[in-house]
Amino acid sequence: MVRVLATGRFEILHPGHLLYLEEAKKLGDELFVIVGRDVNVKKRKRTPIIPEEQRLKMVSALKVVDKAMLGSEKDIYEPLYSINPDVIAIGYDQDFDEGELEQELKKRGFHSKVIRIKKHNSNAFCKAEEIIKHIGYY
Repeated sequence: MVRVLATGRFEILHPGHLLYLEEAKKLGDELFVIVGRDVNVKKRKRTPIIPEEQRLKMVSALKVVDKAMLGSEKDIYEPLYSINPDVIAIGYDQDFDEGELEQELKKRGFHSKVIRIKKHNSNAFCKAEEIIKHIGYY
């Protein structure tokens, strides 16, 4: 069984999220998803509109997802010890360097392959920030 891990904020679920998760699932047999914690999202972007527990519930309800969980507030690698992914799928616009991520994983004893999902939907409503701008929230 090939275990795939995908991560994200998943603040406002949209077709781009679904495409990312569907493409990630194609890389293996099981898809685990880590939903970013409010405190960590706030550090990198802004305070999320949708609280973490609600975001987790929405992602968990997607048919393509086998298991979803909240990430760690302290160490983004912490949940990987229980998941032990074979593949880590990162989105086309996620701010990770594949090589650096693989090196850090090896340092921590993981042999996960990092694959960037390049396929994406360029529709304006496939990015949470564009949706938020359109409705004039911020």
